[in-house]
Parts: sequence; structure tokens; C-alpha cells
Amino acid sequence: MATFLYRLGRLSARRAWLVIVAWIAILALAGGAFALFGGTLSSAVSIPGTPTQTVADELAAKFPAASGGRGTVVFTTTDDSAFTDEQQAAIGTLLTDSLDLPDVKATTNPFDTQAQIDGQAATITDGRQQIADAAAQLDAGQAQLDAAKAQLVGGQAQLDGAKAQAEAAGQLAAAQPQFDAQQAQIDAGIAEIAAQQSTLDAGRAQLATQGVTLEQGSDLLGLAAEIRLVSTDATTAVASLQFDRSLNQVSAEAKEALVGAMDDADIDGVKVLVSNDIASSIPEILGPGEIGGVIFAAIVLFVMLGTLIGASLPLINALIGVGVGVLASLALSGTVTMLSVTPVLGVMLGLAVGIDYSLFILNRHRVQLRNGVPLEESIGLANGTSGNAVVFAGSTVLIALLALNLTGIPFLGLMGTVGAVCVLMAILIAVTLTPALLHLVGAKILTKKARARIGKAESRSRMPVKPMNTVRAVVTVIAGIAVLLTVALPALTMRLGLPAGSSEPISSSAYQAYKLTDEKFGAGVNGPLIVVADLAEAVSEANFVSEQVRIGTLLKAEDNVVAIAPIGASDDDMLLAFQVVPREGPTSVTTEQLVLDLRGLDIERVTSLGVAGNASGNIDVSKKLAAALPLYLLVVVGLSLLILIFVFRSILVPVTATLGFVLSLFASFGAITAVFQWGWLGAVFGIHDPGPILSFLPILVVGILFGLAMDYQLFLVSGMREAYVHGTPARLAVQRGVHAGRTVVIAAALIMTSVFAGFVFSNSVMIQSIGFGLAIGVLLDAFVVRLLIIPAVMHLLGDAAWWMPKWLDRILPNVDVEGASLERTHPGTHAGERAPGSVGSPRA
Repeated sequence: MATFLYRLGRLSARRAWLVIVAWIAILALAGGAFALFGGTLSSAVSIPGTPTQTVADELAAKFPAASGGRGTVVFTTTDDSAFTDEQQAAIGTLLTDSLDLPDVKATTNPFDTQAQIDGQAATITDGRQQIADAAAQLDAGQAQLDAAKAQLVGGQAQLDGAKAQAEAAGQLAAAQPQFDAQQAQIDAGIAEIAAQQSTLDAGRAQLATQGVTLEQGSDLLGLAAEIRLVSTDATTAVASLQFDRSLNQVSAEAKEALVGAMDDADIDGVKVLVSNDIASSIPEILGPGEIGGVIFAAIVLFVMLGTLIGASLPLINALIGVGVGVLASLALSGTVTMLSVTPVLGVMLGLAVGIDYSLFILNRHRVQLRNGVPLEESIGLANGTSGNAVVFAGSTVLIALLALNLTGIPFLGLMGTVGAVCVLMAILIAVTLTPALLHLVGAKILTKKARARIGKAESRSRMPVKPMNTVRAVVTVIAGIAVLLTVALPALTMRLGLPAGSSEPISSSAYQAYKLTDEKFGAGVNGPLIVVADLAEAVSEANFVSEQVRIGTLLKAEDNVVAIAPIGASDDDMLLAFQVVPREGPTSVTTEQLVLDLRGLDIERVTSLGVAGNASGNIDVSKKLAAALPLYLLVVVGLSLLILIFVFRSILVPVTATLGFVLSLFASFGAITAVFQWGWLGAVFGIHDPGPILSFLPILVVGILFGLAMDYQLFLVSGMREAYVHGTPARLAVQRGVHAGRTVVIAAALIMTSVFAGFVFSNSVMIQSIGFGLAIGVLLDAFVVRLLIIPAVMHLLGDAAWWMPKWLDRILPNVDVEGASLERTHPGTHAGERAPGSVGSPRA
């Protein structure tokens, strides 16, 4: 590889303009592909196969009327007064017109619905009064019947007495016709009373049925009593919009059309706010913060290299690489669903590694030029040595990013792939475009003072002549680990979730809608749940309402449930759906527990109970990501051990490197938790509403930080190994390795940190947390782990650091990471000071 890169570097230098034009053409092609095939980005995070998605699929199949994603639009008066009739009519017209927009299936007029709810309460009150009046009438009728019945009984007694007297007097036969006529009248009266009693009983039964139905309706209304669509002060209303598919499948164009229609609504005295479900912001790829980070990186480059030309070359390379990688990736957004944060991650990584990789080669070239190596030869050698290390280091980043596909989570795998494409572009540009540009600038890559001393060997007397103090090494290890563990402590309370409206920019419609809904209607209205009960047998029409009441009452009995609203039943009457309003918002601990409690609820005659909705979807995504993290961490840590054993032919060096990576990783988790979940320094970073940590952030940080940590491990510890294999005592070799590599590692770490930190001030909390996590992770890993703890541990280990079983040493291939064999065939490179971070020949 080293020889190939040496030849590639010389070829690129000789054909500099051809290489430059080729990359410009590739950039143009990537831009053209994006213009032709690029689509829009999505802000909805979803994972197929989750319980929430299963419920959504069931609703779509069995209960289409209740299926599809839902979003809300909040209307509020600008002067905090009650809505006028004209304003209510205008809002109703706006919602009706919205049905003509793409993917919008239904809308709910809040004023009409609230009037119906209020009317239902009045209807129940009137119904109870009517039932009471009817009962009173029946009671009066019963009293009349009882009086008539008593009269008939008295008449029968009199007739029987008269018969007895007539019989005693021997006059019965003569009076019999008269007695028969009277008996017939009495019998007719009894029959009539019996008929009237039957009618009266039927009326009572009907009244009882009506009473039961009325009370069941009252119970249903009571379950939903806390649900309002118009605030009690009549200043704010929430309209629901239903789409014909789940929210993550609604096209960005459809959402943008809806947001545009609402923004363009010109209703006098009314402000229209679209919720986060529909109007979540798409983060900007490059903003003021990101540009500021690049400017800081440029300053670091200028301070290190001393020339504007030298400082500009890595930036030019990085920008071209980012342009090619991101545009090429975005060209796929028209055919695959791409999360909005995906290209931003590509920009982040492409800028950071693009600058660093170019810097490594450029710095090696500068040292060789100062030592008198001819221009073209120096370019080839820098490409074959440091360029070889860049290819290897970049490969570790590529492996870590591509391994995200092993999680089985589509959007995360796509993020890793896009990031890998941008890193690959950075590698290719570093080993082709960098040599071409270096050839064009020639000796001007050096300062005037350095150019005046070209060919004059520099003294090596500045190299350390004695090792680190052992006491200092012990103190450094203990203090460094203590610092990292202290920073990592908040990670013990880390909660994962997805952003809600509260995390949107304060000036955004989504944030204002979220806060206004919270204030006027309660936090739970921002994250209602859909509960689906699968019944053991179809519910009959007669038992439909009672079954809704029964199940709804059991759901309402769960902790942190504010209200239950029945939605309806499927066509086959085997499924009942309910809307559940939790007490707190969609990102709260209690809502997460409520979802788990509802799913575990055992209800008689209900075979299964499913929960859907944005809140449960976020919980499912976070849960699946959290479950994938340990396996991914194990894969990455195991990979780091194997790679470093190959590179350094040692057992303890990879172990210490990996343990250092784990320390810096959890320290970065702790810092992220403290800032974004606890709210520490929130004002500094613009965190106005702390909440759960972005669910896919930990696994993303693991992959990226692993690759970058191995970069610095390689460029620093390789210098130690070089000195050791050339006969320097192990502990002195540590000092010399640090001395040789610290400048370029410090500069590279500062550059990478500044680039990542620039994204902390993005308009998206997703980008903010990713940028902060990577920035703090690189900062801690480079300056605490690689520059302090690792050298101190290596000092304490001494010769044992480079121990390897003989049998393993025999079977391992010799990985010539920085082209030591190439250096041996070009002895001129050893003149004067050696390039920082270079590796010598490993032991035979």
C-alpha cells in the first residue's frame, strides 16, 4: 500500500491540473445528480416492526377511519380575547379547505366539536330530567291503576256479599242475571287494568333501558371530561388533522403544503401555529456556528503552519470532499427516506476528517522539505508514509460507520453509510488532491524563514533524553481517570428519547404551539396515545357502549391518565380504539411508564392491548436503539482490539487504548446528559427546555468516536513504537513518541473539536447534541486519554507494554502502517528531524 500511495502521490503531483479538474468535475457531477434525483428530507424517526408500527398497521387494515397519522394546529387570538363568530367561521373555512391538500384525510373543527361536547352534557342533563318526569308520570298512572284496582276489589266483595244474601233468602235464581251483568263489568274492569298495568310495566322497562343508556353515555362523557378543543377562556383552540398514512410516511412536500397554507391564512386577530408533528424544522446544513467552527480551524492551521497557503489547503480539500460526499448522498434522497440530520452528519465528519487527513500529509511534507528532500519526491514520500497512515486510520472510521448497518435500524444504517461516503471522499482527496495542490504551491508551503533553511539538518537535541517521572505518571493516571469518571457520572441517569415540540427553536411555530397547548390544555395533549383493544369475540350492538365504558374505565384507572375518549370500533366489531391523554408530555418519565403499563394491562375478554401514537413511537424507537447499543459497543470494542494488535504487535497497548476509548466515551455521555438532560450550562448552548437524550446519539457517538480515537492512538503511539524498535528504552521511547506526535495531534484535535463544536449552535437540538457529543468526546479523548493517560500508562508498563506471545507474533502479518519499508528504500527522509507520528520498522 505504501509503495502504491507513493506512486499515486508522485503521479498526482506531476498531473496536478488533471487531478484538480477531475475532482471539480466529480463535484459538478455530484451536484447534477442531486439536482436531478434529490428529494426532500424527513424529520420523522421510525423503525419498522416496533409495537407502535404494528398497531398502526392493524388500524390501517381493520379500522381505516382511525388509521393514519395525526397532527394539530393551534389557533389563538392575538389580543388574548375570546374568539369572535367571524374568527370561528374563518377558521372553519380554513380547515375545510385543508381537505384539498395532499394526504390530508380529515380535519376536526374545534368549535363545532366543543359545542357538540358541551351539548352532550346538556343533553344528558335534559335526558335525566325527562326520565325523572316520565317516571313521575308512570308513578301517577300506577297510583290511579292501584285505586281503580281497589275499587274493583271492593265491588267484587259487595257482589259476593249480595250473592250470599240472595242465596240465603232463596232469591239467587231470580237475581242471577243481574249478578252476572255486574260480574261481567267487574271482569272487564280487571282486564282493562291488567292491560294498563302491562303498558305501564313496558314503559318502566323502556325508561330503565333509556336510563342505563343515558348513564353509559354520561360515563363515556365523564371519561373524556378533561379533553377540550377550545380553552376554558375561549382564547385558544386546537384543531386535529388526520392524514391518510402514518406521519413518517407523509411526504415532506405534503407537510410543507399544509404548513404553507396555515402560514398564509390571513385571519384578522388570530395567530396560527402548526405543531411539531407536522412542522418540525429541517436543520440547516451550514449556519453561522458551523462557519465559525471552520474559521477557528483555519486559525489553528495558520498558527501551526505559519502560512495562509498552508492553512488554506486542508480547508479546500475538506470542502471539496464534503461537497462531493454530501451531494452524492443527497442524490439518493429522492428514492430512499433520509432523515434530515443525515447530510449534516456527513458535513460534520467530512469537514473534520478532511482537514485532519490533509494536515497529516501536508505536515509530513513540510518536514521533509525543510530537510532538503526534492519537492516531487517529498510529496510521494509523504503520501506513501503519512498517507498510508491516513488510509488505515480512515479505514477504521469507515468500518465503525458502516457497522451501524449491523444494528438492523434502517435510518441509522443510512446515516452511517452517508458518513462513511463523506469520510471515504476525505481519504481519496487527501491522497490525490493534496499531492496535486502541494505541487502547485511548491516551497511556499513553508514560511520564508523555513525556506531559507531548506537542506540544513535541524538538531535533534530537543528530543527528550530522560523518561517521565514515575510518580508523575501515577498521579496522571489516577487524576485523569478520576476526572473522566466524574464527568461520566451524569450518564447513570441518561434517558433516551426523540425531540418534541419543546426542543424546537423558541421562535418557531412548533415550539409556540407546544407551549401554548401545554398552558391552555395540559401537557398530555401534546402527546396523546391511541390504545387498541383486540376483543375475544365481536361486541354486539346492544353491548357496544357498555363495553366501551368497561374498557375505558379500566384504562382511566391507570396512573397518570387524564382522560379517555372512545374512537370507535372496527368493521368486524373485534377491535375497539380509544384516545388516551396522559398527565404529562410525550418525553416525560411518567408517560413512558404509562405506555408500558397500558401494554401490560390484562383486561377480561380482551386478547391484546396495543398502544400507538407519537409518544409511544418515540419510546419504541428509543428502546430498540438502546437494545442495539451494547452489541454495537461490543463489536466496536472488539474490533479496536484486533486492529491495534495487528498494528502495534502488542497485547497491552490495544487493551489500554480500548479502555481509554471507553473512558472518554462514557465521559462524553456524562457531559451530554448534564447539558441536554439536566440543563447545566443550558444558557451557554441555547438549551431552553432540557429533555431526554437523542435516542440514536449514543450509538452514533460510539461509532464515530471509536474511529477518531484510533486515529490519535495511531499517530501518537506509533511514534513511541518507532523509538522503541530502534533501540530506545521503553520508558524513554514513550517520551520521545509524545514529543514527536503531540503537535500534530493537538492541532488535529483542536481542528476536529472546533468543527464539531460549530454545530452545537445549530437550530436543531438533534444537530446540537450530536455536535456537542462529538466535540466533547474528541476533546476528552485527545487531551486527557491520548496525551496524558496513555503515555503515563505506557511509562508504568515499560517493556511489558510491547509484550506479545511468540506464537501470536509468528502468525500475525506485518502491518506496515506508515510505510517503514518505503522509508528504508528512501534513506534521504531520515535527514534531520523526523516527521511527527512516523513509524519505524517493526521488529523482525
